[in-house]
Amino acid sequence: MTMRTFRPYDLDELRLLPPSPCDWLPEDHLTYFLVDLVEALNL
Repeated sequence: MTMRTFRPYDLDELRLLPPSPCDWLPEDHLTYFLVDLVEALNL
């Protein structure tokens, strides 16, 4: 039987992902086009 190793973790970690996708998406990402498109729709 092989022994598994796990990544270390911190119980005091506040978040797992950045608070905003803008922090990790490049400026030319398709997401920004879609956000602009949805905002322009007359719903």
